[in-house]
Amino acid sequence: MVDTHKVLVANRGEIAVRIIESCKKLGVEFVCVYTPVDVHCGHVALARKLGGEQAVCRISSYTDANELMAVADATGATAVHPGYGFFAEDFRFARRVTERTRKLVFIGPSWRVIRELGDKINTKRLARALGVPTVPGSDKPIYDELEAEEIAESLFAFQAEQGIERPMALVKASAGGGGMGIEEVHDIDLFRTVYRRIRNYAKRQFGDEGVLIEQRVHTFNHLEVQVAADRHGHVAHFGTRNCTVQSTGRQKRIEVAPGFDPSTISYNFDATKVLDEITQHSLTMAREVKYDNVGTWEWIVTPAGNPFLMEVNTRIQVENGVSATISRIRKKDGTKADVNIIAEQIRMGLGEPMGYTQNDILFEGVGIEYRVIAESPENKFAPWVGRITRFETPKRDWVHLHTQVPTWFDPETPYDIPTEYDPNLALAIIWGADLAEAKARGKEFLQHTILEGRDNAGGSMQSNLAFLHARTDTILEF
Repeated sequence: MVDTHKVLVANRGEIAVRIIESCKKLGVEFVCVYTPVDVHCGHVALARKLGGEQAVCRISSYTDANELMAVADATGATAVHPGYGFFAEDFRFARRVTERTRKLVFIGPSWRVIRELGDKINTKRLARALGVPTVPGSDKPIYDELEAEEIAESLFAFQAEQGIERPMALVKASAGGGGMGIEEVHDIDLFRTVYRRIRNYAKRQFGDEGVLIEQRVHTFNHLEVQVAADRHGHVAHFGTRNCTVQSTGRQKRIEVAPGFDPSTISYNFDATKVLDEITQHSLTMAREVKYDNVGTWEWIVTPAGNPFLMEVNTRIQVENGVSATISRIRKKDGTKADVNIIAEQIRMGLGEPMGYTQNDILFEGVGIEYRVIAESPENKFAPWVGRITRFETPKRDWVHLHTQVPTWFDPETPYDIPTEYDPNLALAIIWGADLAEAKARGKEFLQHTILEGRDNAGGSMQSNLAFLHARTDTILEF
């Protein structure tokens, strides 16, 4: 039974808030950690309110596994929820949690699944073996120049068939990372020169001259499939979402569920068919690897309607709530229950069976999630740092706000944004009966949200509220 467990919430901010709330909903005890800069963060106050002083423990770092394990042992925790970021997709951490002398439950997929799907080359190879479309290119390091050139020529030909005026291939050091060892090739006649340069660079920098050749896709929509699975072999999905509205650094800013709306928007392809295809492909892979918790299959869809799998995120994602807001579970008595995907993750992670099938999952309306961030979209989304003195949002029954900013709960408590972390302030999840209503409600919410503050130089607070409002009109469009 889940109520015999105590969950260590090994994260911070709004995700920690949502994990704590979900534990409370399930009747599961919890203990929450915080660092000195987060002493006034909302997740700490909520933990104290719902669990008492014994439910909070101060640590020096969220990325010190030894400290986290010490807290788990000292407080009698039986499970660890990593949230997202930090240790969420670290298979070594997950393995340590579950295989230490005092074993704990890792609320996430098994460490073997995390390791298997965390390797992008391996994921691509697995997908292709199952007939799942992936971004064209190599699924292994290429060491032979002629083989590399053949792959590049096939990519240029494919892009020409797609009507792309300026085809391009990416040449990447397979052992690289963080953007190191990557060049774009626009002219196939220059390919060999670039290939040799990257191969030599890879050998010098990484001791491995293997090279990957991939297609560079510029114009696309970014879609996701929300998968859920239990430890007993049951797999289902909670629909699709569209995450195309992003910053210049490819960081998501607006998510919409479902991923397309063919009822009101005209696409150059059968959008319903594409949504069904990526959903079924995602479930096929999940079953093949015996996936056993929540996860997200990330896709890109071209203007011609070609879907390509990018990667699998073996964790809860920030935007899980927008999928939950349109999802319902039909109960045995015929009534419908709202969905909390984090609560489902915890429940199934602690060993409970799913308890429903795909046929019991229903979808209603359209959801929009806004990421409210202290940043300047006009200045390449540069983060803003300072003190928030006022944070007010309209209270409506069609909006759910998730935030760690104490000023929102108590107007008398200003909040200094920690410089150690991204300046994410809140998630606003809007529901509407259809896309038009969701967009109208979203704009109403943004128009009536008040964010005020000052930086150390006395400058006014900057946020992305105006950017979110402007982009609402064109969501789900190419």
